[in-house]
Amino acid sequence: MNVIVTQLESPIGEVRIASTAAGICAVDFADRWETVEHRLKIRFGKITNREKGDPFQLAPRLRQYFEGAFEAFEGLPLDPGGTAFQRAVWSALREIRRGETWNYSQLAAFVGNPKAVRAVGSTNARNPIAIIVPCHRVIGKAGELRGYAGGVDRKRWLLDLEGVRAS
Repeated sequence: MNVIVTQLESPIGEVRIASTAAGICAVDFADRWETVEHRLKIRFGKITNREKGDPFQLAPRLRQYFEGAFEAFEGLPLDPGGTAFQRAVWSALREIRRGETWNYSQLAAFVGNPKAVRAVGSTNARNPIAIIVPCHRVIGKAGELRGYAGGVDRKRWLLDLEGVRAS
């Protein structure tokens, strides 16, 4: 599989982007990239050609987002992979508007499976397309910040950027 990778500096650390011809398949922080590459190899098998580039021009869109242009991700082709349940959860995350947060129970109810709170939490944690698929907008039931693969400090920063004052 041909995977194209680009990177950019952001206010919260270096971000890397992986794309295939089908769309953006991974966005994460450089300090987590080893895990991302491992998941890409599981998903695609042997990665035959890892080029540098940004075929969907996500890097400039991410810069715009970090400057407050929250509509910058509209129309991007995403290719997260995953099971039908995972895709449903990741799609639901895109329904959480900027400035809002949901808890895991709300997310489970939205995907039509209110008893699947733990499965939703696990799927949220495995979101392959950070920031664009806004898993950082999911918080604990009491309003507390709960795990974020990129770190709770980054989660807090992203929520602050989007106008959410989280505890």
